[in-house]
Amino acid sequence: MELDDYLAELTRRLGDLLGDELLGVYAGGSYALGAYDPGRSDIDVTVVATGALAPATKQAIVERLRHEALPCPARGLELVVYPLATARSGGGEPGFELNLNTGATMGFRADEEPGDIEGFWFAIDRAILREHGIPLAGPPPADLFAPIPRATLLPLLQESIRWHRDSDVPLGSDTVLNTTRGLRFATEGTWSSKQEAGAWAAEEPIVHAALAGEALDRAAVVPFLDAVLDEVARQA
Repeated sequence: MELDDYLAELTRRLGDLLGDELLGVYAGGSYALGAYDPGRSDIDVTVVATGALAPATKQAIVERLRHEALPCPARGLELVVYPLATARSGGGEPGFELNLNTGATMGFRADEEPGDIEGFWFAIDRAILREHGIPLAGPPPADLFAPIPRATLLPLLQESIRWHRDSDVPLGSDTVLNTTRGLRFATEGTWSSKQEAGAWAAEEPIVHAALAGEALDRAAVVPFLDAVLDEVARQA
């Protein structure tokens, strides 16, 4: 199934499951930022519902949209369902009703409430979605998502950098480019794709290497993360 057909079918199934509770469905991430790479990129979909969802509704969404039921042509689907109250809050909390990751090469997880998950990603993603999200159903994203203040976002960016630096996840080009995107927002107030942010900072040797797809090791990446962390803290 081609990606556009997949997104249309996913949106149709959400409409069947949520009915009048469905307010909007939006494609975000690399797809919305014009940097989708077939075979390598995930597809990020954000859903807004009128309010809290019943446990049975959450389970039905998982069962109808997981890769085994609707094969995802991207590396995987990252789907988040928010109540309208979270979308309009402009806050930094995760605030989701459902967080679903599923795909042929993506580890499956389904969180029915915020808990043991890195919460900083969600507000950052909502901020990017508000500016760049592509409506699959519903009004433009800015009609449902309130702006999130810079003073809220910069500490969350610091959390994301610390998480990469201090966790056991591999540190490679994706980490460098994702961190560079955060740096660009901190210094210019601009959200862009990771590749565009990399081009913006390409004079930095490790960013240039990341753009070229060179292998990077932790010993090279950590000092870069520390330097960006210091700069984001200074901007904050």
